[in-house]
Amino acid sequence: MSRTLCAMMVTLILASCGGGYQAPPSNLDNACSIARERPKYMKAFKATQKKWGVPVHVQMATIYQESRYRSDARTPHKYVLGVIPMGRQSSAFGYSQALDGTWDQYRRETGRRAAKRDRMKDASDFMGWYMNKSKEKNGIALSDARNQYLAYHEGHTGYARGSYKSKSWLMRVAASVDERADMYRGQLATCGRFVY
Repeated sequence: MSRTLCAMMVTLILASCGGGYQAPPSNLDNACSIARERPKYMKAFKATQKKWGVPVHVQMATIYQESRYRSDARTPHKYVLGVIPMGRQSSAFGYSQALDGTWDQYRRETGRRAAKRDRMKDASDFMGWYMNKSKEKNGIALSDARNQYLAYHEGHTGYARGSYKSKSWLMRVAASVDERADMYRGQLATCGRFVY
């Protein structure tokens, strides 16, 4: 086999291993570790904070809850009779777990037609856009991780109706998002040059 062909095969094999971040950061419980391991994530979070006003720690905690920082995250399959797959539970996909319709609305309203849900800078910008709508429609402060998450999960109308109040499991999840946001905020204050 020629050297050129060998080199091309090695390049193809390495390229198939992934050009982006396929695996999540190694320590999701440490914001400084995420910042060191994924500086592009931090750049995206800071850009969203500057543009939309959503604090970095709120974005990070929400993305943790939605996808555990997996770019290809999807909802589980639905099954009939426990064995026959019938599609996924929803169209949620990517870091932010944005639904197809909401993602399309975001791309139309912001003019970001090429935005992708599996790209952190786009997922982060989407989150800033959505949380600002939650602020406008429901009066939720951008720093209020708990209620921003509830509106993110239930939608603006669902949140306004209080649909989350009958879902004790969701209330626990929202409290967990709030705790993680507080934890990340404290950690980010110690990261130094990796964050600010």
